[in-house]
Formats: sequence, structure tokens, C-alpha cells
Amino acid sequence: MKFPRRRFLHLAASAAALPAVPRFAMGQGYPTRPVRIIVPTTAGGANDTVARLIAQWLSERLGQQFIVENRPGGGNIIGTEAVVRAPADGYTLLLVNSANTSNATLYDKRNFNFIRDIAPVAGIDREPYVVLVHPSVPAKTIPEFIAYAKANPGKLNMASAGNGTGTHISGELFKMMTGIDMAHVPYRGGAPVLTDLLAGQVQVYFGIPASSLGHIGAGKLRALAVTSASRSHALPDIPSISEFVPGYEASIFYGLGAPKNTPMEIIDSLNREVNAGLADPKIKSWLVDQGGVSLSGSPADFAKLIANETEKWAKVIKFAGIRLE
Repeated sequence: MKFPRRRFLHLAASAAALPAVPRFAMGQGYPTRPVRIIVPTTAGGANDTVARLIAQWLSERLGQQFIVENRPGGGNIIGTEAVVRAPADGYTLLLVNSANTSNATLYDKRNFNFIRDIAPVAGIDREPYVVLVHPSVPAKTIPEFIAYAKANPGKLNMASAGNGTGTHISGELFKMMTGIDMAHVPYRGGAPVLTDLLAGQVQVYFGIPASSLGHIGAGKLRALAVTSASRSHALPDIPSISEFVPGYEASIFYGLGAPKNTPMEIIDSLNREVNAGLADPKIKSWLVDQGGVSLSGSPADFAKLIANETEKWAKVIKFAGIRLE
């Protein structure tokens, strides 16, 4: 499937430039009743936490409740489709995450096109993965790891939290860019991965820093690198992969989206308030603790990120031959 990246960016820019007067009445006084933020994953995870952080901020700033509603299932598909089908009035929003960009290639059978049917509102932040290895792996740096993997093709087991997840495709990007061969072992979630990684049943995992910091500090797991373009505040002494593999970058990102045709006055209002939240000291501190990097910017900036990520992960998924139905 081809994704209309140029058309998407053109429409995003054109929409931002439309005269405000004809549609001003639609956005005037917004919001006048509670707003739903649909999170397409289960409660308690990172997506849910980010959504509740932003929901609380928007509730305080705009004087109406922004209510988080979890709609998990289908690898984000169910919750995302609920927003696609919702009225374009600003009262149903989506907690966008990086899975939305990879799903565009992973799933053939969808009733929507994310780039066409969801209007970008605001980016929130992006957070890295961390390359974790069991201490039995002799490599202590990324160059040593690449050399070890090349000397032992197919003998390293690379775990993931599931086929097609970010913890999987970030590893596939690494394999693609370095030419190494590792066997992929998918699990159902990150918790069982850590259990088997700690036991040495699998050797490598591109995991979430927050869930592994304790194991790293205790010496039970070794962190070789983070996957962000630069070092992470959460792990300042750990290098980024890009220091050894130029151009490598993989991260989780979060933002807000709305059904297409949502009035630009509403989108712009939400964008301003999210950006104000990202500048708030408490929210900034929380993002830093997660190793996150703020994505403050315009709706068009967020549109560009979504288009770029969709294109990037399409290449990786096709290279690795990943398919989900």
C-alpha cells in the first residue's frame, strides 16, 4: 500500500492556512462539555499515563473534564477506529502513539487509513528504548555486540513484547542497518520478556527503560545503548546506538489526534494548551525522568513526524517480512 505522504503534508499545511472566520462559531467557547481522550491500549501502561497527565492539564486549563477512556484491542486498531468514526467536533480525541505509524504497514485489513482519517493535533514526547543483554553475552559495547553477533549468526535470541511491536521493529531496524542475524522470539508483553531475559533464556531485548532501570542498576542486565538519536536523560552514561551506527534512531512517541474535519480553531486551541503543558515545570520534569524529549510544535510539525515515521517503518517491516492479520 502506498501512503500519500506528500498529499498528507500538503493538506495539513493548507488546513492551517484556511481563513478562521467562516468556522469560528464552531470552535467558539470550546469545550462546553466533557471531552474524551481514547487510549487504544489497556489502563496502567505508558500510553495511559501520558494520556492522564495531559488530560489533567487540559481539564485545569480549559475548565471542562478531559476523560481518559481505554479502548484496547487489535494492536491499537479498535481504539483508533472509534475515534475515526466519532463526530469531528473536538469532543473525542485519540492518544496517538508510534504503533499507529507501523500499523499502517502491518495490517492490510483495516477500515480506515490513519494518515487520511486522523487529524494531527499536537505531539507530546518521544522516548527511547534501551538495548539490554543478559550478562552471559560477552559484549559490553555496541561495536563488540555487532562483532559478536556476526561471529555467531543466528545464535542470539532477540526477544520482543510481540510481533510487530516497537520492541520488535526497533531490533529489526538494528539488524537491517548492521547486517547481523538474530532470531526473533516474540512474547505477549514486556513482563514475560524480562523474566526470561533475567534467566538467560533469551539474550537481547530492545526494552523500555522505566521497567529495566532496577535490573540494570543491580547488574542483572547490561545496557549497551539507547535507541534515541542522542543520549537519554534517564540513562546519561549509556551511549546512543547512533554514536556507532550513524543514522539509527527508534523511539516511542505520543501525541493527540482528532477525527478528520475537526475545526482548525479547536485543533489550534488544543495545540496551544498542550504546548503550554510541555513548558510547565512539573510536566517537563516528568518527561525528563522518563528519558523523554518534548515534541512541542504545530499540528503540521506533528503531521510531518507521523508521515516520516510511517514511511520509515514501512521499509523496515517490508525488509523483515513482518505481517499481521
